[in-house]
Amino acid sequence: MNRYAISDIHGCLKTFESLLKLIDFSKNDELYLLGDLIDRGPNSKGVIDLIWKLQKSGHIVCCLRGNHDQMMLEARRNYESLTRWLEHGGEQTLYSFDAQSISGIPEKYFEFIDDMPTSIELDAYLFVHAGLNFALQNPLQDEHAMMWQRNWYNQINYDWLGNRVIIHGHTPLPKNEISAMQKTMTKQQYLDIDGGCVHKGNRAGQGFLCCLVLGENQLIFEKNRDF
Repeated sequence: MNRYAISDIHGCLKTFESLLKLIDFSKNDELYLLGDLIDRGPNSKGVIDLIWKLQKSGHIVCCLRGNHDQMMLEARRNYESLTRWLEHGGEQTLYSFDAQSISGIPEKYFEFIDDMPTSIELDAYLFVHAGLNFALQNPLQDEHAMMWQRNWYNQINYDWLGNRVIIHGHTPLPKNEISAMQKTMTKQQYLDIDGGCVHKGNRAGQGFLCCLVLGENQLIFEKNRDF
């Protein structure tokens, strides 16, 4: 059995499918997706549909909620939240549903996102989408930080963290920086696996979907196949 972590798919279905094929993902394995399944890329609906198909067929796929997933939930609250979502990739998500407005997205997709946790603890790993608020005695109480926080490495409370390693996404990095961070992850106890898949051609060194093989702490990169 292998365990894998992937973050920030952002609607890049072809790349996601290609990476799953590359790692030969099977029913004996476990897959942890660390948020931002949707927005910006061309097929957010297809990404969620594939996750459901895998789960229905007996594959173990666990999903965290990221800030883009959260923005889609909040987009139904008021005009300001809707505008914010649309400006940050929501338009592409609507297009993938062939929907003229957010009301055209079936309720089951909102329910799926709403049911996602904001953290998962697995053995010596702690998964969040973005970061943790170490100003709190228990950082896991701040769900907003786990979906949105940046620039938190110098605030880590290692007494609270213990021997756990924080695996997250949210802040896209070039492939070489992720690889460099992986070499020190045991000592520093954190690793960002957001390879900026959706930013192919826009940001130097990005445009990769990154997979961490848990236990071995091996990185596998798949270049963007959607653009």
